[in-house]
Amino acid sequence: MSSRRDPSRADAVRGRLKKQNTKRVEQVTKRAYNPTPTLPSRSRSYTATRPQRSSNQRLFNIALGVLPGVNVRRPALQLPRLQPGSRTASIVLTVLMVAALYLAWTLPYFHATWATVIGNNRVTADEINAALGVAGHSIFTIQPDKVEARLLSNYPELASVQVKVYLPNYVYVTVTEREPVILWQQGEGYTWIDADGVAFRPRGFVAGLVPVIGNGTPPVPDESTAGSLTPHRYMSREMVNAIRLLAPSMPADAFMVYDPQNGLGWKDSRGWQAYFGTDPKNTALKLRVYQSLVDSLMARGVVPAIINVEYPDAPFYRMAQPSLGNNNDGQSP
Repeated sequence: MSSRRDPSRADAVRGRLKKQNTKRVEQVTKRAYNPTPTLPSRSRSYTATRPQRSSNQRLFNIALGVLPGVNVRRPALQLPRLQPGSRTASIVLTVLMVAALYLAWTLPYFHATWATVIGNNRVTADEINAALGVAGHSIFTIQPDKVEARLLSNYPELASVQVKVYLPNYVYVTVTEREPVILWQQGEGYTWIDADGVAFRPRGFVAGLVPVIGNGTPPVPDESTAGSLTPHRYMSREMVNAIRLLAPSMPADAFMVYDPQNGLGWKDSRGWQAYFGTDPKNTALKLRVYQSLVDSLMARGVVPAIINVEYPDAPFYRMAQPSLGNNNDGQSP
């Protein structure tokens, strides 16, 4: 009988110990999932007392991570991130801009030295660079529109100017020069005049120019439609056209003259002065009337001093000296 009770008593002790262990594990697990909340700080302090352990209680060290069905969350360690504000970003950006501007103004790498000139024929690159005034200046301070205006005002022989700047220090100038058509001589000076009536300094020799001797200054042309950068014209375009239309009909041994009262004409080698006015309209008709009048006078043996066909419907001639049977002035027959 004793041998049968002993196993059952041992089994009872083992079962009781197993229940106690299971209960302790459940308590530890509940404490892990339900931590004690932290009380907010107050003016009054509390001292937490550690519970006293009874003498008959035993300690157990349990690795919870290896127990099945038990998950313990590890606290995440987060470092504070620096988030600069708008004021800090503005200060940094301002410092960078000031430094960039200082370098742009001071570094020789961004300073223009010599402009590359394109399209010039008679005006030299040295003259253009001298008028530009960009050598030694920062490429960021060069204003192309002002440079173009300065160059056009100094050199009226330039019809157009285009200035472009490129980093780090390149300046390109493209010019178009005026083409002269008239060599105007007045007094002891002379100048070139292009098709627009703009006068400019002669440079070298150009073939095919119409020489004109001016006995006075032409009328001031209308400048109402001219741009601000266009130089003042010395004569009107109409007068330039009249000179160019009359030039082919001028005798080979004659030279064209301008008279403020009678306009354009030439000194004929046969002894008279021919005048055609300054209006290019009806130039062909004026030349036909002039030739008819000359033929009529030559047929009668009359040598006038002046033949004027400015108005082709009312041409006239003037005698140098009055002769018997002839008036001082005469109309065309």
